[in-house]
Formats: sequence, C-alpha cells, structure tokens
Amino acid sequence: MQKLEPRKRKVKVLATVGPASKSPEMLGKLLRAGADAFRVNMSHGDHAGHAATIKAIRELEKSAGRPIAILADLQGPKLRVGTFKGGQAVIRHSGHFTLDRNPEPGDETRVELPHPELFGILHKGQRLLINDGKIRLQVIKAEADSVLCSAEVGGVISDRKGVNVPDAEVPIPALTEKDRRDLAFAIEQGCDWIGLSFVQRPEDLAEARKLMGGHGALCAKIEKPSAIRRLEEIIELSDGIMVARGDLGVELDPEEVPPLQKRIVNLARTAGKPVIVATQMLESMIESPTPTRAEVSDVANAVYDGADAVMLSAETAAGEWPEEAVAIMDRIAAQVERDEAYLSRVRFLDTPPDRTTADALSHACMTIADTVAINAIVVFTGSGSTARRVARERPSVPMLVLTPSTKTARRMGLLWGAHAVTTRDIGSFEEMIAKGKRMALRHGFGTAGSKLIALAGVPFGTPGSTNLLHVVTLSGNELSRHQA
Repeated sequence: MQKLEPRKRKVKVLATVGPASKSPEMLGKLLRAGADAFRVNMSHGDHAGHAATIKAIRELEKSAGRPIAILADLQGPKLRVGTFKGGQAVIRHSGHFTLDRNPEPGDETRVELPHPELFGILHKGQRLLINDGKIRLQVIKAEADSVLCSAEVGGVISDRKGVNVPDAEVPIPALTEKDRRDLAFAIEQGCDWIGLSFVQRPEDLAEARKLMGGHGALCAKIEKPSAIRRLEEIIELSDGIMVARGDLGVELDPEEVPPLQKRIVNLARTAGKPVIVATQMLESMIESPTPTRAEVSDVANAVYDGADAVMLSAETAAGEWPEEAVAIMDRIAAQVERDEAYLSRVRFLDTPPDRTTADALSHACMTIADTVAINAIVVFTGSGSTARRVARERPSVPMLVLTPSTKTARRMGLLWGAHAVTTRDIGSFEEMIAKGKRMALRHGFGTAGSKLIALAGVPFGTPGSTNLLHVVTLSGNELSRHQA
C-alpha cells in the first residue's frame, strides 16, 4: 500500500471491524477512505479470528507508514432472560408477566431471569426493559425468587433477549469471566485501547487497570444512567471516554441523550481525556449507500462539539457499504472543520490550563498559532501527556507528535489533531530543532518560510518535564536538503 499523507482534518474516525471489513483488502480501503483507528468488538467472533484481524491491521500499519490505534471493546456483563417453549412468546399489553429463578422454558406468563443478584435490588415501580427497550415492564411486586410485572409495552419476546434495569445500580462486576479472558488476549495481542463496557461506578475501572498491568489505555464506555451520577470520578480514573449511545438510549428517554452527550464530551475535554461519540451515527448506511440528512447533522454536531473521534459500528462491521460509510464520515468532518465558525464553536468550552508549566506552554501554543502564521505544533513526548495537553486547547493548526514509543504513537490515533510519528529520542536542543524541521518537511507540515512551534522538555527524555517552547522557521536550504 502507498504511504498515506497526513489527514486534512483533526477529528478522528474509528471504524469497527467485522465480517464486512475484516479482510486485509477491505481494511486497506477503509484506511485510505479515512479510518484512523479500528475497533475489534469482543462480543462477536473468537480469538483466532480477532488475532487474524489484528495481524492484518499491523501489516497495514507497516505498508501505510502510519501508526494505527486498535481498540478492543469488551462485551461486559450483559443481562439476559432465559429461554421459551418454541423459542418465543407474546407478552400482552397491560398484562402481567413474571420473571423468576425457575430454569424451565418460559411462556406468555413467565420466564427465567438467570441473574440472582437482581432479585434483591428490584422494587415496586422500577422498570425492566427487554430487547433494547422494545418491551417495557414495570415491577408490581418483587420477592426473593420472582418479580411480578405489568407490561407497559408488550410484544414478542424470544430466547436470551437482553434486559436493562435503568432505575437501579446492578451489583455485578464490570468484568465477566469472558471479559477477563478477552482482556488478557487483547493485551497479549498488543491492543492500544481497552473499551470497558457497562461501567457503573469508578471502582469498576480498578480491576481492569490491575489486569492490564500498565499495558494499553483504558476507555470507559458511558452507557448506564448509574455512571452519570459519578461521571467526573470515572473520567478522572480513565484514559478516555466513549459516549455509547446504544444502551444509554435504551435506559434513558430519547430526549435525555443529546444534552447528556454534550455534558460527557465537555467534561472529558476539560479533563484532557480523548472522547469518542459512538453508535448509530450513520445507521442507515448499513443498507444504503448514502446517509440520511439527520445522520449527517448528528456527525457534524459531534465534530462541532469538539469530540476527539466519531465511531462507526455496524456500518463498517456488517454493512453493505463499509468503505462508503468511512468516506462520508471523513467528508462530513472535513467540511465542518472548514467552516469559519468551527474554531469558535469548538472553543466555546472553556478549558483553562492547570497551574503547571506544561499546561501554560500548551495554552501558549494555541495563542501563538492564533497570532502568528504557524503551520504546525511539533510535540516531543514519551508518554503522550504533552500531546494531550496541547489537544485540549484545540489549536488552529495540526500537531506533529514525535515519540520514541510505538505504543504512544498508536494511542494518538484517537487524539484530536494528532499526527504521530515514531522516531528516536532527542538528546539536545540543537537535535530537537533539526529533527522537528526535518520531520515537518518529510510529513508535509511545512515548506520554505513556514513557521513551526516546537514543544519539549529539558532534560530530554524525562517524563513530565515539558518546559521548552521555541518558534522556528524552515529555510530554503533545509527544503533543498530534504528534497535531495
């Protein structure tokens, strides 16, 4: 595959891999169409298939000459009903229906709920939503072994449909045995991000952190109302956040989700953590080659809000038009960022710098780029912390991230405005300036007369020492040497 030029946009596109996109050929098409990172959904498939996908992405990374982020998305503790005689039953509207601990196949009056921990927390008046909210039950009486409900909305119910409990914090861990196996596999495979599903409380992140052993970055998926109550704590303990609107939209009323999405994005941005907006962004493109106007507006609004990344799910995993879905999302984001009002809207959120030298210099990068004709901000970083600080300011120019760490470079695939390059560490101020100029020319971030901001820390190679900002100008001699 031909080497890829840097993207012309700052927001990133995260594409889910599945049957429609797992071949090396299609992965290459998605990357060329605009994908910056790939999501491996551990809810489907097996480890052998996922290993083949990850290997294909790493091969693509080599041929494209660009680090690619891989997010392994854990399934999480999905609650489900048991089975039915004949595989399904019909619950009558306004009729009574019982969930119990009897393992026998259910019928139109009852079914097993194979989660004993639920029977101790359900109370009269609480809701149970089945099959993505298509069936809505309200608890009439809760006992130790059964829960009698009234069907607010009835309908056909079939084997092992999912159950949502929006009015209670369910006392189950965020990691199931399957999740632990999948997490170990993802770390062994070198995945860059781990998506933790159905986070309810800050403590849910602790076990995942322990099992990760310092490998990979942890993305907390916000899809439970209980997580909203302690949102700031969850953001503080995570490396990134996903607004997972699927289950969140089931457990909340539809009109509650848009303002909540904006709140989550704003809090994550203020904390300097990458935030992904996900689920049903171009849903109609599972079957159609073009999106609806409402879907285009949905993607555009997420970009205007300053999300670091927007995600495609079934559109690329199982849809009929995976390449077209990525290409259209790429075009929407690029068009929004060309809007003269984009920068003011994306900076409408006030993200004041912390009282540290690193934050003050990151803020200064934005101010200088607004005042002087700057082509790019060249950030030298080992851990990626400095790059995240600069991205939090949403500068008007792209960020060229130079790092000796391949892991850090890959994680930048979900960070707003970052184009990461893996290169040897620097040892002196002179080497920093020379390398910054050389890499900017090599990767198309400037030409003769272009100005760059270089941001680094002295002593070089010391984590957390960002204390140096320097504005440099590319000369014609340097351009000639590069072209030679």
